[in-house]
Amino acid sequence: MTPMRGKALMIQGVGSDVGKSLVVAGLCRVFRNRGLAVRPFKPQNMSNNAAVTGDGGEIGRAQALQARACGAPASVHMNPVLLKPQSQIGSQIVVQGKVRGTANARDYQALKPLLLGAVLESFERLRAEADLVLVEGAGSAAEINLRANDIANMGFARAADVPVIILGDIDRGGVIAQIVGTQVVIAPDDAALVAGFLVNRFRGDPTLFEAGLQAIAERSNWPSLGLIPYFADAGRLPAEDALALDQRGAPGDAPITIAVLQLPRISNFDDFDPLKAEPGVRLVFVRRGETIPVEAQLVIIPGSKATIADLAALREQGWHIDLAAHVRRGGRVLGICGGYQMLGARIDDPEGIEGETGGCEGLGLLDVATVMAASKTLAQVSGHCLIEGAPFAGYEMHLGRTQGPDALRPVLEMADGRCDGAMSANQHVRGVYVHGLFNDDRQRAAWLRWIGAGASDLAYEQSVEDTLDALAAHLERHIDCDRIFSLAR
Repeated sequence: MTPMRGKALMIQGVGSDVGKSLVVAGLCRVFRNRGLAVRPFKPQNMSNNAAVTGDGGEIGRAQALQARACGAPASVHMNPVLLKPQSQIGSQIVVQGKVRGTANARDYQALKPLLLGAVLESFERLRAEADLVLVEGAGSAAEINLRANDIANMGFARAADVPVIILGDIDRGGVIAQIVGTQVVIAPDDAALVAGFLVNRFRGDPTLFEAGLQAIAERSNWPSLGLIPYFADAGRLPAEDALALDQRGAPGDAPITIAVLQLPRISNFDDFDPLKAEPGVRLVFVRRGETIPVEAQLVIIPGSKATIADLAALREQGWHIDLAAHVRRGGRVLGICGGYQMLGARIDDPEGIEGETGGCEGLGLLDVATVMAASKTLAQVSGHCLIEGAPFAGYEMHLGRTQGPDALRPVLEMADGRCDGAMSANQHVRGVYVHGLFNDDRQRAAWLRWIGAGASDLAYEQSVEDTLDALAAHLERHIDCDRIFSLAR
């Protein structure tokens, strides 16, 4: 009996942040709602916003969301190559969920042919269990300077013989040139893989762009597959690209202000999406050159891909002075993962995991110290808060071990009996390794009570499901999904 081998279709973009991840997530939900077994796939991703999978590895956050849209558990094979930018030593290379080393940009180009086998193996695994695999490209399809040995866009599409849809973004302007220019610069054999184009994020009367769609089709020889209006609720879904932070934390008149330090190598910033969705909370990302708002009830130091380098950046901004003043005023501070390590008295890196060997003094707001180690903790976890008893479900993703007197006052207890985190004697400063704490409505309510905020009726996880359904309905309403499915092979 011949094993099942699902169809596949790839969405490539004219550039970064044109909406590829969102469109793939929406199409995943569209075809899942039609009863198909759908799987997402991204051959190569570059992001510090990662998720831990049930099979014990890590993938890009966007693929975890797309898996959710499919109603499937996240797997390392959905994103077989993940690049996580670090300081000094380039990017950490994660292959099929496990760290395989580090490389700078030039050296990585030479490594790519060696990774194609793992990419194709993961792709075939997904095809064997699905009716349809929806593939997301990375960056721009027109990066012809990187075409040799490419595994992320046309190089993968050619190797796997997958048809391609090109996605343009009219919201940033110049979409006709974006798509036509892509057709002009890519190789004819690559252009022949393109089955059509979509224009994303349109605002206004769609009839006004009919001539634009026709002009693109005539000049590119690619058929138009439709115009996708701007989806206003996109911000309700977890974002992967740090570019999305520029649209977050808009000023408001909410009674509670929570400030998150936007470190240069911030990671796992989707931790804060549930706080952003809270109606009584103003979430502010404090950027370079800005001071921590004095009205903030809580300051959060987030995760970091390069803890020691980001701690140095924090001091360069003078945020350590703002934090000390915030604590003196009775304000609360929370450190998550790398942010937890920064709160301690010292961080040592004897093996040079993040770059040069050595160490540095921490902020000294918790009486703990961290030693970096090569082994990486990756696990989905659950448990309860030792202070309020509220349950949580999240994940650990960190290097290093943190110990000290304040760790004898842990914050969380895992289901397996392990404890996590540390607290100052007055409980105003807390640190934890667990990501995703705020997703649980009861856990989030407990943290909000800690800073004097009232509870809301926000059901965060349900809101994500509702938004995925709304996104699917949006695509069904505005583009011909039957035709798009017919293009897969």
